[in-house]
Amino acid sequence: MTSAMFISILMTLIAASTPLLLASLGELVAEKAGVLNLGVEGMMLCGAVAGFAVAFSTGSTGIGLVAAAFAGVAASMVFAVLALSLMANQVATGLALTIFGIGASSLIGAGFVGRTVTRLQPVFPEALSEHPLLRVIFGHDILVYLSLALVAAVSWFLRRTRPGLILRAIGENDASAHAIGYPVIAIRYGAIAFGGALAGLGGAYFSLALTPMWADRLTAGRGWIALALVVFSAWKPGRLLLGAYLFGAVMTLELQAKAAGVSWLAPEVLAMAPYLATIAVLTMMSLGRKTGRLDAPACLGKPFSAS
Repeated sequence: MTSAMFISILMTLIAASTPLLLASLGELVAEKAGVLNLGVEGMMLCGAVAGFAVAFSTGSTGIGLVAAAFAGVAASMVFAVLALSLMANQVATGLALTIFGIGASSLIGAGFVGRTVTRLQPVFPEALSEHPLLRVIFGHDILVYLSLALVAAVSWFLRRTRPGLILRAIGENDASAHAIGYPVIAIRYGAIAFGGALAGLGGAYFSLALTPMWADRLTAGRGWIALALVVFSAWKPGRLLLGAYLFGAVMTLELQAKAAGVSWLAPEVLAMAPYLATIAVLTMMSLGRKTGRLDAPACLGKPFSAS
């Protein structure tokens, strides 16, 4: 494998990891607040179709990204109203949100199938990324750098700030947090909205950067991998970054196999690899030291009533 080919695979790995990192980081914040939202896949699809439709109509990928974030927030608010205000079962509501996102994206995107938009462009001038090694640092679009910055920001927020401590306290003991005057429901609404915005951006990364064209169910189940990553990371942003890039490497196995000249393994098997890895990781964590259950917020998925 030549150095140029290695750099190319590395760039692909980073790009493939970015939507996973964005979506799982948003879900991590929501779960830290005690909310289990299984609708990540649906929110990603809403963001993907909204971002593509707006970018195609306006000719601006920037406006498309803003629309994707708003679409993700709007979808997450449907879940929030049902799960928080109406106290519906969070698991069932999240699954319903995913089904809704699949249907809505198929309906809205029907007129855009096969259409293309201008791909998200690198942030830095091309002169900075002429050398292959510098291209790994300076050759990415805005969402790659945003995802990395958000990992540091969320880690700092949860560990070093008073609002972050309050959010974590609500996830661990919502009744006690309410008793001393913290607005549990309002903070959970905010956490869900943040998760929706990042899921929307993660979905838009598929339609505006990875494959800048519209196809039905473009995210291909990546939202479920994002959910598994939160458990894999034990609800820690730093470990989430590592997990997202590890899964990104698994997702690029097909490309790596072709580059290495491996022809004896069927491409369908390589395409299954991310999902098989997800199942394997969750199984090992369940059968091992049960660290996932020990590190999960104590109130995760449990309904709360202020009355």
